Amino acid sequence: MHARSLVAATAILVLSCGVAGARDLTVVARLHTEDAIKQVFVRPFIAATGIPAQTEVWEGGIDTLRTQAKAPDNTWDLVMVDGDELATGCSESLFEKLDWSAIGGKDHYLPQAVSDCGVGGGVASLVLAWDRDKFPATPQWSDFWDVAKYPGKRGLHEGVRGNLEFALIADGVSPGDVYKVLATSEGVDRAFRRLDQLKPYIVWWHDDAEAARILASGDVLMTSASAPALAVANRTAHRSFGVQWAASLYEVLSWAVLKGSPNLRTATQFLYFAGTPAIEARLVALSGEGGLAKGANDGLPADLAQISPSTPANLSVAVRVDGGFWHDNIAKLRQRFESWLTH
Repeated sequence: MHARSLVAATAILVLSCGVAGARDLTVVARLHTEDAIKQVFVRPFIAATGIPAQTEVWEGGIDTLRTQAKAPDNTWDLVMVDGDELATGCSESLFEKLDWSAIGGKDHYLPQAVSDCGVGGGVASLVLAWDRDKFPATPQWSDFWDVAKYPGKRGLHEGVRGNLEFALIADGVSPGDVYKVLATSEGVDRAFRRLDQLKPYIVWWHDDAEAARILASGDVLMTSASAPALAVANRTAHRSFGVQWAASLYEVLSWAVLKGSPNLRTATQFLYFAGTPAIEARLVALSGEGGLAKGANDGLPADLAQISPSTPANLSVAVRVDGGFWHDNIAKLRQRFESWLTH
């Protein structure tokens, strides 16, 4: 299917807006994405269609979804979920199965965006970052671990997911084999041994803003960090943070419709509108996330194409977070990581 134009998408939506839901459409964004979701998707959708909609925000978590989906006074319709939440929610019938023919067809999107219960709304990446004003080189993960060659503290998120992958890559595992290695007890031991080597030099961060802050302050020479957060810091705070896309970890954030939503039709119209490449192209400029409709990155200025996680150049050298692996192993690996932290 050829990429739809914004004008054509708007015309189709206006013609199909005859039936309103029982209440306003509620679009639930993830924490720290609410402003971008409002500006890029919700307000333009209201302007184009006249359909009333509002935005709420949530911090994520499958237990929250279970509670919300089963609540008699549930007001959520569309929710942005990560890979784990999407897989679990779909298997537990918390979400509606999508009618792909009503939102442009599967071929309208990159393969990473397509699943039974969700359509990719954006790509967020965890990358190696540094301050180019203070460190002129272009480091790899092996350099991140090499404190003898590049003295200084290192920033990592205080959690197990992501850190085990980066540790193995720094230890010489091919990015494409990371989850195959992690699926073995020997691979997990190898990752923790590599973390042992770096432990005295680690400054732990807890949210995206803190990662950018410790990098800007010089508390760390390099850090793992959210690529969208770095893009926003470079744009709004005039930072000069570098991003290493090679062996970064990317995750698809998807739109899902809660089971039993009285606004299923308008939610479907929203998804059609949100998947318009010209709409998605605005996402990277505002939030640093990349769109997943085919053509969303076409025609972006060079500076925006460089920071979009979903351009072919950036996506092709990244590793997709294996939601299935983490769904099966997060509990035991989190427990081991927390024990490792305290010893």
